[in-house]
Amino acid sequence: MMKKQLPVILLLLILLAPAAALAAEEDAHDSRGEKIARWLEEKGLSAEAAIAAISTLPIVELRGAVPVGIVAFEMPWWKVYLIAVAGNMIPIPFILLLLGPVSEFLMRFKMGKKFFDWLFARTRKKSASIEKYEALGLTIFVAIPLPVTGGWTGSMAAFLMGIPFWKAMLYILLGVMIAGVIMTALSLMGWIGAAIAGIVLIGLVASTLAKTFKPWA
Repeated sequence: MMKKQLPVILLLLILLAPAAALAAEEDAHDSRGEKIARWLEEKGLSAEAAIAAISTLPIVELRGAVPVGIVAFEMPWWKVYLIAVAGNMIPIPFILLLLGPVSEFLMRFKMGKKFFDWLFARTRKKSASIEKYEALGLTIFVAIPLPVTGGWTGSMAAFLMGIPFWKAMLYILLGVMIAGVIMTALSLMGWIGAAIAGIVLIGLVASTLAKTFKPWA
């Protein structure tokens, strides 16, 4: 039983690690987001294009792009905010429109069915609280700038809940904008913002570990 719980713990820690690194100002130069940004710059992309590209990535999304833009690239916060929000929204309509037909086709194959069964089960588990409040729940879920939330997961949740396309787009956009405000504020606060983000992440890890090992107490 313990062995079955360990992968869950390790996965959680792996997912939380990028956010913790990006939230800490002193670690910004070693963050995954900045490494991606620097690599994109080396390929000829401008800093603005690099920030937009990072914002489109799953897991990283806006919460990784904003600290990199403000702290590492030293771009004006309002410019970073606008680019990151726009970049984060780029994949959303494609997920909402294509997830259904793509998953339906790939689930005809054993590996595809196994992957999407896992993905949808994980999404339902992470977004269970959304169903009760729908619009408000989806917006808040996307707005919380953590690796297990965001536009990508919110889009999959909206698809599974059958929320109409334009409503889902509106709710997710509001959530992304709020997440952008939170990440911008934390990034501008420097050490204080890093401390707040660290405390929240530590609290989440401690809570998850407590729930995981409770049956063994």
